[in-house]
Amino acid sequence: MKVLFTYNYGEEKMKAIAELGYEVIYADEKEIVYRDEISDIDALVCYNPFDKLDISDLKQLKWIQLSSIGIDQLPKHKAIEKRIIVTNNKSGYSIPIGEWIVLKTLELLKNSSSFYSKQSEKKWKIDPTVLELYNKTVCFVGTGSIAGEAAKRLRGFEVKIIGINTSGKKTGNFDICYPIKELEYALSQADIVVLSVPYTKETHHLIDEKSIGFIKKGACLINIARGSIIKEPVLIEALEKGEIRGAALDVFEEEPLPEDSPLWNMNNVIITPHNSWVSEMRSERRYNIIYENMKRFISGERLMNIVDIEKGY
Repeated sequence: MKVLFTYNYGEEKMKAIAELGYEVIYADEKEIVYRDEISDIDALVCYNPFDKLDISDLKQLKWIQLSSIGIDQLPKHKAIEKRIIVTNNKSGYSIPIGEWIVLKTLELLKNSSSFYSKQSEKKWKIDPTVLELYNKTVCFVGTGSIAGEAAKRLRGFEVKIIGINTSGKKTGNFDICYPIKELEYALSQADIVVLSVPYTKETHHLIDEKSIGFIKKGACLINIARGSIIKEPVLIEALEKGEIRGAALDVFEEEPLPEDSPLWNMNNVIITPHNSWVSEMRSERRYNIIYENMKRFISGERLMNIVDIEKGY
């Protein structure tokens, strides 16, 4: 079997893939072009080469292993048409993103941004408006592996953790879960709302003029999912009016975030450049998932992290 990698995991790791029985081809994702050598690949391990590489030309392609969790970069209709199996990096980034959620939750409640600003100005001033995390209610919109890792870490703060998922099935470290049809009620209970749901046509602008009105006044909002889950102008207005205490945003409707976005200048907003997934372990965990799936694929076993392309997760 032949596999194309668009990221080089190093000589030792690529050799280990070859030793499973694969012919391994490497082409840098940023410079990839179609050529005869890749025309008959069976598997593609990549993030997003799809603006340069038309999978319709890969006649023997049976499986795509994405290095991301989300699949919005995938040419879905072509993958469905060709009956290609798609797997993702579910759980590969869950620990660092879970840690990021805890960090930003605390920074929002403790007004950390204002203290950093005062430090740069050498200004000594007590802030009496900081809050405790203890006894707060944290609502995760989406109860997948990222939410699960964050919830596990939040347990030590003695908070109530609620989740929203498709069916309302209770899972993991959540005290209670509600179905998506009860989104508005769940939002009304939360002191901190965390968006960790996959981006699909159903979740596009899930937080809009209507739903944001159900978030209790003074709550905090965190988004590590996709920017378009929030209708951005609606959030900006709620932040300006003080209806939302603060927001920590790692993702945006347009990335990079335009320089003229009002979000840059808001003192109750923490911005990071889609960076929450990064850690020194990211390549190792990603490779471990890839290696396990490569073993399974060549042996004809069921793969890990198979994505329902039509659902989007």
